[in-house]
Amino acid sequence: EYNNPLPRWWLWMFYITIFYSIAYLVVYPGMGKYPGTFGWSSAGQHQEEVDAANEQFGPIFAKYAKIDVEELAKDEKPRTMGQRIFANTCFACHGSDARGAPGYPNLTDNDWLYGSTPDEIKNSITNGRNGMMPAQGVMLGEQGLKDVVAYVVSLSGRTPVAGDPAAGKEKFMVCSACHGPEGKGNPLLGAPDLTDAVWLYGGSEGMIAKTINDGRTGVMPAHRDILTAEQIHLVTAYIYSLSNH
Repeated sequence: EYNNPLPRWWLWMFYITIFYSIAYLVVYPGMGKYPGTFGWSSAGQHQEEVDAANEQFGPIFAKYAKIDVEELAKDEKPRTMGQRIFANTCFACHGSDARGAPGYPNLTDNDWLYGSTPDEIKNSITNGRNGMMPAQGVMLGEQGLKDVVAYVVSLSGRTPVAGDPAAGKEKFMVCSACHGPEGKGNPLLGAPDLTDAVWLYGGSEGMIAKTINDGRTGVMPAHRDILTAEQIHLVTAYIYSLSNH
């Protein structure tokens, strides 16, 4: 302060900090494309850890890859391995307990958009899915929207608050191309069954109206470049076990 000299220990700490910073930038990458004297990178370290894990667990994965999903789903050890891979890769959308969230399917029930066989589940994980519900609000109009909502609500055995289900049934013919004439859905298209009590985006009349009016877009990212085929096999077994035990 004022003209008082800085304490010598403070100056030495300052000099050491500068020296350490320069040494760090020489040894490690920190300036543009300069790779550092050791060629270290966080991506490289991650890849080394992945390679080490694959070397350690590769034989185990290979052994389980030869066993059918149905059999693996009954065995606690491979099921646990699949659960750990799921927890590390899939929990952000489906939750750590796989019960999903609005817009993300619950994997523990028996309601499946694209089919529940081991091959269908594996295909969803490997190649991903792109679901699209086109907006119908402009085409239906205000009253038409209310009527279709009333009809959709009635399909699951409930009594709608507003709208005319009979009039909505006539307009629903446009929707039957995907959902079927009886509203039971189509796994080939990922069109949900509207006659049960399972709703991906919410089953209230307000949420159903929003879905029909605005449409929905859902994406399940492909994991073929994230997980190995053997890891996908184990995750498939774990997911299959959730609704088959």
